[in-house]
Amino acid sequence: MRDLLPPAVAVAVAGPADWSGQLLPAEQAALGDRAVPSRRRDFTAGRACARRALATLGLPVTPVPAGADRAPVWPAGVVGAITHTDGYCAAAVARAADLRAVGIDAERHRPLSEGVRRKVCRPDEEADLARLPAGPPWPTVLFSAKETVYKVWYPLVGTWLGFPDARVTLDPDAGTFHAEISPARLAAAPVSDPPPSVTGRFAVDDGLVRTAAVLAHR
Repeated sequence: MRDLLPPAVAVAVAGPADWSGQLLPAEQAALGDRAVPSRRRDFTAGRACARRALATLGLPVTPVPAGADRAPVWPAGVVGAITHTDGYCAAAVARAADLRAVGIDAERHRPLSEGVRRKVCRPDEEADLARLPAGPPWPTVLFSAKETVYKVWYPLVGTWLGFPDARVTLDPDAGTFHAEISPARLAAAPVSDPPPSVTGRFAVDDGLVRTAAVLAHR
């Protein structure tokens, strides 16, 4: 993730020990005792990465629990995101004084099922994808980009953003994506300044699709 984000963002990627490490008490309470093993592993690795990224910012060790919506609860003055997929986990954080929001996502390098693809890709996006050169699983890149856009949107606005609510275009040459939020979703936002668009970067390598975006202050 480091290669996709600006210097103001601290990034940590999980190593072998992070998947079975120790949680802080507040993190354990947020996870609960009934989590299935895969959920526990992902949560544990994500919190290990989050605490290491926070330390890179010079912040003391602090728990990163989860809210009722399962989103990370960052310390005051911090924005960030966590992502995990099969065998990969990363966290990215920044000081809120430097950036409004940070979003990251990672997916395995494989095609989307037809059912998922129909939910994720709008008809105009399908037309765009048909014009892209052969190579990476472009629908998966689009899916990952929309996940990143959601992680930028939700902490700022606090409302759901569906897949059709973001119109994403990919630039394979630049390795970037751009998302335009639907006017209806912007009009319904309960805050005065919802982000009308999000621009980020993507990479496809080592069996992974990775996407990341930040939102600067106005």
